[in-house]
Amino acid sequence: MKNYSNLGLFKSKGRLIFEPKNKYRSPFQRDRDRIIHSASFRRLKHKTQVFVNTEGDHYRTRITHSIEVAQIARSIAKYLNVNDDLAETLSLAHDLGHTPFGHAGEIALNECMSKYGGFDHNLQTLRIVMFLEHKYLKFKGLNLSIETLDGLIKHNGPYHEISKLNKIIGKKNFKGRLNFNKNTSLEAQISAISDDIAYNNHDIQDGIKANLFKLEDLIEIQFFNEIYKSYKSNIKKKEKNIIIYQIIRDSINLMVEDVINNTLLNIKDNKIKKYSDIINNKKQIVSFSNKFKSIEQEIKLFLRLKMYNNRSVLNKNNNGKKIITKLFFEISKKPKKYINNYQNKDQFRSISDYISGMTDRYAIQLHKSLK
Repeated sequence: MKNYSNLGLFKSKGRLIFEPKNKYRSPFQRDRDRIIHSASFRRLKHKTQVFVNTEGDHYRTRITHSIEVAQIARSIAKYLNVNDDLAETLSLAHDLGHTPFGHAGEIALNECMSKYGGFDHNLQTLRIVMFLEHKYLKFKGLNLSIETLDGLIKHNGPYHEISKLNKIIGKKNFKGRLNFNKNTSLEAQISAISDDIAYNNHDIQDGIKANLFKLEDLIEIQFFNEIYKSYKSNIKKKEKNIIIYQIIRDSINLMVEDVINNTLLNIKDNKIKKYSDIINNKKQIVSFSNKFKSIEQEIKLFLRLKMYNNRSVLNKNNNGKKIITKLFFEISKKPKKYINNYQNKDQFRSISDYISGMTDRYAIQLHKSLK
């Protein structure tokens, strides 16, 4: 196979605040290690993926999801000979900014912050790694590499909402080191599509475990039915519960293979020869084939109908929204009572930072104490 390592990001442009190079670790290894050792990463183990953390020990949380995304991203990056350390770092960090109670919590907090710049979990991830983590004497945040910051802010491609960025982070804080209009690296694109692969497949696994739907429902989707049929004749009755694990493994493998093969085609078709060709291309180079794009849309529709719009899930989401809204209202009355080192300079952003950093169970406990 042709070596595409020249398309990967192995050399860093440095950090917003200068630090000397490390003798033993690359800048991207250091970024990964800083993420893993951060308090925000540890708190992800008690934050909702779909099911509130208090509901059971075996459902995925934000931290298990992030680790699974990193594993998929590493595999793809390794095969393509690009920087698997950077792909892993971006995957581990991409959900740091999530609120308690998943997307429902984000919707509620964004509504609470509507008059004060809003809330966005991707930008909140940047706030965490740039300002909110306190572990170093010489700077606030984690002082991650320019390439990692670029990949985080462009998780969904080039970033154009500069007004929103100014309100939540402040464009000047990037010191002109990022070009928001350019596309992002292959490593960042790999991390983003690995996120899709992970949550689509693992939400299915959790949905079946929660009895929101059955295997018989799942195999109404042709993609999963074809995988199931390949094992059906060898399945004994007592092994039926294991088949879902095999289906999910095969599904992930097939999706990864499709991404790799389609990315290689995109590199060829778009005449990608060097890194600048990637960031100057408006299309995502790392992508599914049309066939798998259709499969992905069918899976997302299935999950929305069977899982995300399930009455019990919606009820719990609505309860999470009420908790977030109540906390925001009460903390706004006496922020100094709740927030250590509270600063009046940006009162509501500080409250947003505080609430978004909570775990599910801490938010629930604090809410109970307010009653």
